Amino acid sequence: MAITIKTPEEIEGMRKACRLASQVLDYITPFVVAGAKTIDLDQKMNEFIVANGAVSACLGYAPKGFTPYPGATCISINHVVCHGIPSEKTLKKGDILNIDVTVILNGYYGDTSRMFTVGNKVSVAAKHLVDATYECMWRGIDAIAPGKPLNAVGIACERVARAEGLSVVHEYGGHGIGRNFHEDPFVCHYDTGDNRIILQPGMIFTVEPMLNAGRRHITELSDGWTVVTVDRSLSAQWEHTVLVTENGYEVLTLSEGYPALPDFVKDKVTL
Repeated sequence: MAITIKTPEEIEGMRKACRLASQVLDYITPFVVAGAKTIDLDQKMNEFIVANGAVSACLGYAPKGFTPYPGATCISINHVVCHGIPSEKTLKKGDILNIDVTVILNGYYGDTSRMFTVGNKVSVAAKHLVDATYECMWRGIDAIAPGKPLNAVGIACERVARAEGLSVVHEYGGHGIGRNFHEDPFVCHYDTGDNRIILQPGMIFTVEPMLNAGRRHITELSDGWTVVTVDRSLSAQWEHTVLVTENGYEVLTLSEGYPALPDFVKDKVTL
């Protein structure tokens, strides 16, 4: 495992890329309404990314064994866990969805995702899932500090999920990021002995728990990308890119339109 400690120059480059990724989600928020086609949302976001001097890291992304990803973003609705491909599908009142954006700006990757609800009639169970996953992410982030084990993130995330009666997806997790899309370390969102790495200032990685309302088990569809819950229960995810600092952490993927912060981090996080 080769974890890169970012230089001050690299950290500044990451700040700019990550802020832009968050601004993409600010921009698209008013368009996430009933009747909107996810392919149209994707096109709007791609145009915004390009207009701001960046490119989508997702468009054409093709790890070994995968076909190139066809969208600029991932839009995952209801029981889709992650990697939902934008399409002609229209949003309906009551839907919940995750929009995942990764941009490349001046050679640096900025990665973030948010949950959205469509209309004012989202079910109590869906709202509970979305809100609990938001707290789960922030509890994981708030566990970050130099000298602590990376597993502290997973412990904090799993504690929230269990308390709220939700399950944590194991197969996907956070990751190091910088001049590459996916770097070491892999970040589990559950308690595991595999995350014994000691955090150091200059590390940058994502915290992006995926929680299911039902069982944690998932499966991949025939398109080679879309991941869904096996039991078709609802799934939710929030994601930030985070820098380990000398005194704690800095959340890089924040912007003016970001949702209200939880009370327990308001004094630690600045937009």
